This record gives sequence, structure tokens and C-alpha cells, in this order.
Amino acid sequence: MSEEPPRDGQPWPPVGTEPPAPHPHAPEPGTELDTHYAWCFGCGDHDGGLHMRSTVGERVEVHARFTVAEAHQGAPGLAHGGLLACAFDEALGTAVGNILRRPAVTAKLETDFLRPVPVGSTLFITAKLDGTAGRKIYASAEGHLDADDGPVAVRARALFVQVGFEHFTKHGDPDAVGKLQRASRESWEINP
Repeated sequence: MSEEPPRDGQPWPPVGTEPPAPHPHAPEPGTELDTHYAWCFGCGDHDGGLHMRSTVGERVEVHARFTVAEAHQGAPGLAHGGLLACAFDEALGTAVGNILRRPAVTAKLETDFLRPVPVGSTLFITAKLDGTAGRKIYASAEGHLDADDGPVAVRARALFVQVGFEHFTKHGDPDAVGKLQRASRESWEINP
């Protein structure tokens, strides 16, 4: 990834961090990732979603692909900015979830739109973990148009906060979360 220019004069991450340490059960580089939840808007296979696919990269990176369909338009022939932000949230969250193997939620997401993203184009998104500070996880990403080395169209950075699974059972669907929790108990860092 190219070095990200400072935004608003603020360094990234904005606080002192530790280097992110991949979980012992993190997938190996080159691993194609399955959807984490069938009804996920980002990676699920249901109608209307983004249908994103991701692969684990070297170090602490995930490579994701998002192809802009007609249903993703904002202005005629161009991707809707909100859907692009959603795609970056998915790629960044995929890096956190698969490399660190910790349940976390997006606390802040900044997105810079550098050039238009036309319908029919594919964004090749590289998301990387930048550092951790306690429960805080900092990540950044950039999306290249139509090739890994194509022009950069979108950049994003995010703050995730590690939570316990009770966050999802309290605020989401407890039955669906219970199934996910049982399936992932062996490889995620979860407080019993």
C-alpha cells in the first residue's frame, strides 16, 4: 500500500499503539475467506448485498474485491458513496475479524473519495491493521480501480473496538449469534 497522506494534520493511528499480532488460528496468507454470516450485507450471498470476496494477504492485510453493479448507483452510472463506505467497512472488519480473531465493532470510519467509481468497475481493496491500543484496533485501506495496481479511487481508515459476544446477543439476534459463537469458540479470543 502507498503511504497515506496525513488528514487534517492528524497522524494515524492518532494514539500510541502496539503492532497488531495475528491470532495463532488466523488463516494463512493466500486463504480465500468464506462469508462470516450468510445474511451479512457485505459478504453474504443473498440478493441485494455487495457479494464481496476476500483473501488473506501477507503480514496483517486482507485483499477484498467489490464489483459495482447497477443496483449500487448513486448518480447515473456511478457507485453510491455510502455503498463504497460500506464496502470499505466490510474489508476493514474482515481484516480485524480474521487476523486478530476478536469480535469488534466499527466505532469510526473515515472515507476519502479520490475519483469516480463507475458501474461495472471492480475495486481491489487492501485493508491492513495499523495497531492496537487496549480494546481499540486501528486499520486503514485503499481501493484501486480495476486492478491491484490501478489508480487509487478510495481510501479509508477506521477505529474498531473489541467487544464481548454479549454485545451482539443484547443488541442483535441472540439465536443467530449463539450459533456463530458456538462455531467460532475454538479459534476466537472469547471470554468464557
